[in-house]
Amino acid sequence: MPSAPSATDPPLTDEARHALYRRSLIVVVVSQVFGGAGLAAGVTVGALLAQDMLGNDSLAGLPTALFTLGSALTAFAVGRLTQRTGRRGGLAAGFAAGALGAVGIVTAAVADRPVLLFLSLFVYGAGTATNLQARYAGTDLAPPGRRATAVSIALVSTTAGAVGGPLSVDLLGEFAVSVGLPALTGPFVLAAVAFAVAGLVLFVFLRPDPYLVAQRLAGPPAVASTAPAGTDKGVVVGATVMVLTQVAMVAIMTMTPVHMRHHDRGLGQIGLVISLHIAAMFLPSLVTGRLVDRLGSRPVAVAAAVTLLAAGIVAAVAPGDSVAGLTIALILLGLGWNFGLISGTTYIVESTTPETRARTQGSVDVLIALSGAGGGAASAVITDATSFATLSLAGGLLALLLIPVLVWQRRPSHTATPGAAPRP
Repeated sequence: MPSAPSATDPPLTDEARHALYRRSLIVVVVSQVFGGAGLAAGVTVGALLAQDMLGNDSLAGLPTALFTLGSALTAFAVGRLTQRTGRRGGLAAGFAAGALGAVGIVTAAVADRPVLLFLSLFVYGAGTATNLQARYAGTDLAPPGRRATAVSIALVSTTAGAVGGPLSVDLLGEFAVSVGLPALTGPFVLAAVAFAVAGLVLFVFLRPDPYLVAQRLAGPPAVASTAPAGTDKGVVVGATVMVLTQVAMVAIMTMTPVHMRHHDRGLGQIGLVISLHIAAMFLPSLVTGRLVDRLGSRPVAVAAAVTLLAAGIVAAVAPGDSVAGLTIALILLGLGWNFGLISGTTYIVESTTPETRARTQGSVDVLIALSGAGGGAASAVITDATSFATLSLAGGLLALLLIPVLVWQRRPSHTATPGAAPRP
């Protein structure tokens, strides 16, 4: 089977590089369709499953916290493994672990074993992290002016699976019951299959490995090179943008199903709201990517802060039994997250070089995952102590912290970043 080009291979022509870029992106797109179906399970019914098994609303945010903590460990591991062996092995291993975790969740629900549920949720997080890490694989061979668009293509391909999962939650529940499983395990059965297929697609078809090819094309790193100030600044800003948008999004999203259930909304209505939220997270990506490539990351990051604030306000004032009001809030929440993720990811890609890029990307995604875990865990506690409206307003206001960070980033650095975007 073909492998990554070696240092002795002849230089790639522009046509050959573009062909490899397109091939890698197609493989990533296919894997993301399946990966999206896997990640939707935890978002849609994870809190409800814990609520049923534990009988305690204050712990409803624990599943999100656990699978997000698992995704943090996976992001670190996948980043390090990719740095050494390329994208293919790291991403395939992450999806395989996610599939194993989904199987464990189903087993825990059947056996009514909360400890096994918690452990399996942690392992399941590997799939969600890997699905997010795969967005970087599309950028490895992308032309500098098309990197945000490459990220957006990878993200938008997640939409089919991620939206289809919540929409079919009733159907999946019926299937689970028909084979003797609890209804809420249906989405996790889908997740196990979907993550396994996503990993298999990457392992078999992501050849030659785009990250290894990009490293060869970049040549050996300079002996005395250290990261210039502009590079460090770009990584800090990109990480901060993604962390703050993640906390705001996860906190509100986690408690929305529980909030709706308290107001006698059924699984079908909850699934509809979450599916539209996930659609807003991924479907606008093609437009967002082009905006970032054309305008730069900063204006889109500002749009993220404003949109998340609007989402928090709408969620806070919407009546608890208003499916329409919560749908609008969750759509805005997903859109704000989309703006933040694509602009922040582009900051990271443009501020790193191939010899350190994967390790940096993994480390940044650890921060994103940990912040999401904190937001998920705190969301239930805050809601239990105050109200869903207070949580929503707090999440929206938190996103405004992006503004001073972006103001700081505007200050010119003394050293230019090689290969940085002309309008960050």
